[in-house]
Amino acid sequence: MTFTSLLQDKRLTILLSGEIDHHSARETMEAVTEKIRVYLPRYCELDFGAVTFMDSSGIALVIHTLRAMNELGGKLRLTSVPPQPRKVLLASGIQNLVALSQERSPA
Repeated sequence: MTFTSLLQDKRLTILLSGEIDHHSARETMEAVTEKIRVYLPRYCELDFGAVTFMDSSGIALVIHTLRAMNELGGKLRLTSVPPQPRKVLLASGIQNLVALSQERSPA
């Protein structure tokens, strides 16, 4: 699992790629939280476009990121979610807590 982050106008976009599983989730959660602490965004977007596999550890990543954004009074959005990760997310009911979108937000 790797990611790239972009910041523009208080909007932090995190482009996730690879597999989100128990081997990678903790390190990714810590890195994402650090980005949020440093940049203090109003909006955070987790872009799943290049995620090839996700297990329940991905749900933990989303919840962890949601908590960090809630502490700032910010918003979280999940975008470009491929079918397999989408199935995992929908099975968890995460759509009741955070917005899911097929497309990435405009910059």
